Amino acid sequence: MSSKRNTNITRRGFALGAVAGLGVTAACGNGVGTSNAAKIDARVDATLDQMYSLYPNTRDLASKATGLLVMPLVTEAGFIFGGAYGQGALRINDVTVDYYSTLKGNAGLQIGAQQYAHVLFFMTQDALSNFRRSSGWAAGADLEYVIQNEGNALAADTNTLTSPILAAIFGQTGLRIGATLEGTKYTRIIP
Repeated sequence: MSSKRNTNITRRGFALGAVAGLGVTAACGNGVGTSNAAKIDARVDATLDQMYSLYPNTRDLASKATGLLVMPLVTEAGFIFGGAYGQGALRINDVTVDYYSTLKGNAGLQIGAQQYAHVLFFMTQDALSNFRRSSGWAAGADLEYVIQNEGNALAADTNTLTSPILAAIFGQTGLRIGATLEGTKYTRIIP
């Protein structure tokens, strides 16, 4: 009988150990100790260099801003309903202080896919503080087209209408045509 009891304890111990092991390995996916932050920072540096070389006046704008949210690569696709995703960094005084992901959903007359970079310039401390404290949603409507590496966008959203935040969208590639109603959420992440 005692040998049967030891087997049950061993099975129970094994089961508890397995469950604990799953918890430990799940915690390993939190990004701590990975090189993802360094990759994002390198992409942010390259994106800023590209923006400054293509649009030299943005260098002066960046020097006046209290912070920059740089999304080096946002991938967007849609057919009537669409979405976009990208990761980037918030920089204050040329130092990364937080990492963010952007997730966008949209609906409307649209078709195609594109990739682009975008930078939000926070021109006042209040605008930056409000962004960092907010849930990150920005609702907006836009009319845009992108063909090859040329694009024009006429956009208005709740960030640019109610607070001193400027947006630069550049490096657009792909083929996307449409008029959409969209929502964007920026979420702080641990890369």
